[in-house]
Amino acid sequence: MSDLGKELVVQCTNVRKSQTRKVPELPILERRNWLIHLHYIRKDYETCKAIIKEQLQETHGMCEYAVYVQALIFRLEGKIQESLELFQTCAILNPQNVDNLKQVARSLFLLGKHKAAIEVYSEAAKLNEKDWEISHNLGVCFMHLKNFEKAKEYLNCALQTSRHDLTFMVLGKLHLMEGNTQNAVETYRKAVEFSPENAELLTTLGLLYLQLGMYQKAFEHLGNALTYNPNNYKAILAAGSMMQTHSDFDVALSKYRIAAHAVPESPPLWNNIGMCFFGKKKYVAAISCLKRANYLAPFDWKILYNLGLVHLTMQQYASAFHFLSAAINMQPRMGELYMLLAVTLTNLADPDNAKRAYNQAVSLDHSGRQSVLEIELHCSQKSFQKCQIRW
Repeated sequence: MSDLGKELVVQCTNVRKSQTRKVPELPILERRNWLIHLHYIRKDYETCKAIIKEQLQETHGMCEYAVYVQALIFRLEGKIQESLELFQTCAILNPQNVDNLKQVARSLFLLGKHKAAIEVYSEAAKLNEKDWEISHNLGVCFMHLKNFEKAKEYLNCALQTSRHDLTFMVLGKLHLMEGNTQNAVETYRKAVEFSPENAELLTTLGLLYLQLGMYQKAFEHLGNALTYNPNNYKAILAAGSMMQTHSDFDVALSKYRIAAHAVPESPPLWNNIGMCFFGKKKYVAAISCLKRANYLAPFDWKILYNLGLVHLTMQQYASAFHFLSAAINMQPRMGELYMLLAVTLTNLADPDNAKRAYNQAVSLDHSGRQSVLEIELHCSQKSFQKCQIRW
């Protein structure tokens, strides 16, 4: 055989050997990581925990990924303290991994330990200064500690790093907590420009415009929100409220009917439905809806106010007195409540207490003297059309 032939035989032999060679096994620390990940993303947590247990037994608890996923599962199960301990173990096994520190800080935040969470997030920021999540969460922690200046600083830093809907929403909420509605509107307006199809942002901005009395812009943004999410109950409730304010009760009720499928136990929804029936002079239906709202939110003074008003209109003075007294206990600085209470007491033949209620109403609202006279005048005529209805 020639030298060339011998060389070809050797090469063929080497090829056969390479084809029969076993695939190299993964290191024992990582051997089951792919299987743990597969079951975790499938949400098959029981199988996942069984595999994690085997992996940790083989590695004597040194497999970082197995411990990490076990901690995530504990958090999903509501075992926050246990998840914190496991994430701390991950941070010890690999202290240079930013994700481990972020998860430790997240667990501390969920436990209400905001100062400790800030310290850990600050350590994580040293490893990665351009992490949007770290800046955002630092802002949220400072917001819970009522340090609004620091919170705004970190939230704005997060937006400079990477713009996210969530950061815009938290920053807008922060401005509202400070009572700065104009800044909140500007923040949400920028958010809508960045994410024009986000129904929640559009709804929030529409509600702010509604609060400021800018009804055209409010209706526009609420309409856009319903275009992208026809079942957005907040937008439906707000749009229905606007129609209700303009006495278009039937259209408002059609809107509320849609919202009732999404949130059948919403106190504001049943309050508004009740007042729609009140506007249509269907008083029994109004009381039924308002009592359901009162059952769902027994400490909401507006619902109690409306129940008192409807009972007063139906000349059920004892029931009106009950609900108006309860509303005053919740909202003792509201002059209109004392006016309605005074009307009720007058009809209950208690002129002394009625006079005290009128005086209290005047002392709380000096500009309300004319309203008191109007209420007193209509009291004798058994008409309460001038009473303000709280939507």
